[in-house]
Amino acid sequence: MRDEPDVPLIVHIIFRLDVGGLENGLVNLINQVPEDRYRQAIICLDDFTNFRERIRSPNVQVFALHKRAGKDLGVYVRAWRLLRRLHPAIVHTRNLGTIDMVFPALMAGVRCRIHGEHGWDMIDLHGENEKYLRLRRICRPFISRYIAVSRDLANWLIAVVHAAPTKVASICNGVDSDRFMPARNGTAGRRRVPFETKDALVIGTVGRAVQVKDQMTLIKAFSQVVTDAPDLRSRLRLAIIGDGPELARLRQAALKQGIAELAWLPGRQDSIEDVLREFDIFVLPSLNEGISNTILEAMATGLPVIATDVGGNPELVDNRETGFLVPVGDIAGFAQRIRQYVADKELRLHHSRNARDKIERQFSLNAMVDRYLAVYDDLLAGS
Repeated sequence: MRDEPDVPLIVHIIFRLDVGGLENGLVNLINQVPEDRYRQAIICLDDFTNFRERIRSPNVQVFALHKRAGKDLGVYVRAWRLLRRLHPAIVHTRNLGTIDMVFPALMAGVRCRIHGEHGWDMIDLHGENEKYLRLRRICRPFISRYIAVSRDLANWLIAVVHAAPTKVASICNGVDSDRFMPARNGTAGRRRVPFETKDALVIGTVGRAVQVKDQMTLIKAFSQVVTDAPDLRSRLRLAIIGDGPELARLRQAALKQGIAELAWLPGRQDSIEDVLREFDIFVLPSLNEGISNTILEAMATGLPVIATDVGGNPELVDNRETGFLVPVGDIAGFAQRIRQYVADKELRLHHSRNARDKIERQFSLNAMVDRYLAVYDDLLAGS
């Protein structure tokens, strides 16, 4: 890293740098922060993949501590030594897997320690696990500031973790609305989504194939739509994009539901902005969410969104204005909203325009970066 002692260094600590919403948001932030304002580095407790190539600046170093599975007390020592060498002005940890890195940061003399909360997974779907709450509360006195990506998470930090309201900032993710934008003239052709039917309506989702994303509900809802109206089999197609441990089960379910020939489940895809431009309706049936980057990207692409009414989703999707909100696991509810969009093109286009407009007004990358910089500047000024 360049020797620029007058430019403060921020060290971001995450578990692993790989494809994911948290990681995508981090890279977007790093790429937008001016280098003459802050230097930046990433410490991965586990490791990193070629996802690091999305970081544009060669001056951003990425370190891996290669944490062993289970208890690895040595990772605290390795983190402490590395932080002593880097001498950051700010350490910014993210999610439960890195929260206890505030202790090596404290021992290394880092005065500004930020912790970010980005969402949920199946091990603690609603933030109620007593073991994890105890850890968060133990770490709480040593955290200078919290950043939550949704108001829902911010309220949980205050009400459940008992963080002081003055220490909690809510900063929603931003989206690159130049990269994610509607297809020209409203039509994209079918280059990435391999369906022969040119006038097909593609119902799609993007996300890791893991239980918390509950793509199984979408498969069952889609199957219900084409079962109840067999004539729609010639028009409707389903695309589920993302890799993960549930992918094989999802493919098997599509086969069992009799929609395998109507569905595309390719796993991970690059240039997801091109894929989204070939969707007509975006669906996110997650069991819980912090703030969904894929909803933001879909809305920026001008897609109407059907999503579960959980977590930060209602902060993004205005029910009946930019899309629809549906209860968790409500297969019939998802099927009903899909049918509504299929039957009413004008409604679909109206919600599409509203979605894009909302992104441009409220969720730009510049607005997100300005809010992060304000927190960083405020902490340094008071340290």
